[in-house]
Amino acid sequence: MNRDLTVGKPSQVLVRFSLPLLGSIVFQQLYNLADSFVAGKFLGDAALAAVGNAYEVTLIYLAFAFGCNVGCNVVLSLLFGAKEYGDLRTAVNTTFIASGVLCLILMALGFAFTPALLTAINTPPELMADTETYLYIYTGGLLFLFFYNIATGIFSAMGDSRTPFLFLMFSSLSNIGVDILFVTAGGMGVDGVAWATFLCQGISCLCAMAAVLLRLKKLPHAPHKLFSFRLLEKISLIAIPSILQQSFISVGNLFIQSLVNGFGSAVVAGYSAAVKLNTFALTGFTTLGNGLSSFTAQNIGAGRPERVKQGFRAGAGMTLCVAVPFIAAFVFAGPQMVRLFLSAPSADALAQGTLFLNIVAPFYVLISLKLAADGVLRGAGCMGQFMTATFTDLILRVILAFLLAPRFGAAGIWMSWPLGWAVAAALSLGFYFTGGWRKRVGSIDK
Repeated sequence: MNRDLTVGKPSQVLVRFSLPLLGSIVFQQLYNLADSFVAGKFLGDAALAAVGNAYEVTLIYLAFAFGCNVGCNVVLSLLFGAKEYGDLRTAVNTTFIASGVLCLILMALGFAFTPALLTAINTPPELMADTETYLYIYTGGLLFLFFYNIATGIFSAMGDSRTPFLFLMFSSLSNIGVDILFVTAGGMGVDGVAWATFLCQGISCLCAMAAVLLRLKKLPHAPHKLFSFRLLEKISLIAIPSILQQSFISVGNLFIQSLVNGFGSAVVAGYSAAVKLNTFALTGFTTLGNGLSSFTAQNIGAGRPERVKQGFRAGAGMTLCVAVPFIAAFVFAGPQMVRLFLSAPSADALAQGTLFLNIVAPFYVLISLKLAADGVLRGAGCMGQFMTATFTDLILRVILAFLLAPRFGAAGIWMSWPLGWAVAAALSLGFYFTGGWRKRVGSIDK
């Protein structure tokens, strides 16, 4: 069901819109974690390390898919809030066409340069074959990844967070079952978890696309076009910075992964387990920030900036409520959390995974507030400010990791995360409170 986020008490509207997003967090992370869980439990530490190594590369693909999702979501939210249904349909068509072309280019590059990229990040020789296999299969399913993300962006733009949640729940639960089936009954290795992702993601994508087309038919009829360069420019102004943000973070993580790889397979396995848990938490904060982007964009499109401030307060409160349980679990039960991904962890793997969680988790308060502020900035189209804070975080983390690793070992790499977060949070919150986002109110063309 479409929902107008410009009417009703902002805190209540945002909470109702965000509840399915919170559910989506769980199932999105079950989806992402399933491959690592099955690899670690049924195939061993080496398989987990291979999947974890591949994961840093897949984040680059996810960055592009996420950027298309955000660009589409923000522009469509503005158009939906302004009730410009003709341009909304045109924007949907434009997004599908442009994203399809981009995806095909990425697939070609992925197939051509995967071995060189894995060599560049110092992938241990014993992990190379399994990592390559996983990435080749994952790359073959990129169209599913892209169009599924675009479909969820369209639903969210129209105020419907429930439908994407249902598709994601089906996909994630299916992925876990198929992962285990392929590895145990099918006798497959890392290729089995990759094919499970391919299959489940493909089915979910086709179902989501069919639902989007049906939903668009129910909107009031208005003249529209197959493609618009004007709207492509508007979408790109949001999408490209978002892609660059996520891509640069992923590239930065690859540099960090190359440092981690230098400490051997045991530390790689511990880091792979811990970073998945960390990503679980961060995705929760990011997803709520995305919900705040949809809320902000609809209300800015409708010329109602006062609701954005109320929405930010509610959104910041929700991210803090999500942060506290993660902090408690990772700080007080770190070894137990890491063991979820390792069947018989070595002492080094368990110790380093636990240390990572103990260092970064207390700073979830800062990063959750940063991502709430980012949600407003992105929804308002203030991409310069958004990018400034994000790149500051990334650059600091990479530089500090290389500076601290020689002195403190792997712990130095873990310490770079909260230091980067602290500076970036100060920037994002400063940009929000200075109120520059208010200048975007009233029109998509501003």
